[in-house]
Amino acid sequence: MIENQLERSDHDHLGKIITCTAMIDAEVAIWIVAEPRAEHVRAVSWLNDTSATDFWLLKIEGIRIGDSPPAPLLTLIVGPSEEGKKAGEVKKEIAESANIRRRFWTDLLDRARDKTRLHSGISPGDDSWISASAGKTGLAYTSSVTQHAAQVELYIDRGRDADAQNTAIFSELLAHQDEIEGVYGAPLEWQPLEERRACRIRERWEGIGYRDEEHWPELQTKLIDAMIRLEAALRPFIARLTI
Repeated sequence: MIENQLERSDHDHLGKIITCTAMIDAEVAIWIVAEPRAEHVRAVSWLNDTSATDFWLLKIEGIRIGDSPPAPLLTLIVGPSEEGKKAGEVKKEIAESANIRRRFWTDLLDRARDKTRLHSGISPGDDSWISASAGKTGLAYTSSVTQHAAQVELYIDRGRDADAQNTAIFSELLAHQDEIEGVYGAPLEWQPLEERRACRIRERWEGIGYRDEEHWPELQTKLIDAMIRLEAALRPFIARLTI
């Protein structure tokens, strides 16, 4: 599909190019203009990153060398590239993953509503986690999901320059490990996270994540029940923290 616009590029012609390209399912679209505007250069670059069609934006000028007849000079302004296509695929994959995660958390929060108030006040987002306050500054109950794994945790992070406080809180809870795991009903991972300033207490499962949509009900129920048990196990000891 070729659009000749022997004037300054405009939105109307850009819209026509996109419409005609879609109607005929063109593999290549060429837009020839006398003066390409900056916003249209960016738009064509974006189209190359996000669509299967190759878009080319060319500038045409009339030139004459000495007494020669006038001749057209075509200058490539922007066109498709392998790097751009790869970047576009990555962007589409990121957007798709974000949309899937938002649906996953929406379903989970709907399921949780009848079981616990832990998730009340939380809105579904497109991140890989949702969090709720554990009742103390810097302590949060977090449910996380990746493509093929999931976990629940108590995350301890009181912010900048609070490394010592985080470690002290973690140590106080660790002193009651047997009691906490007894109420929780399973072993937990106790991680001081020495490479970070934070600490966490978690249970993690491999093999099912947000990409395994046929197993969402099973995984969402597991996350909800585990978070209920984790909060019940930690609540009395968090209440007694001296930090």
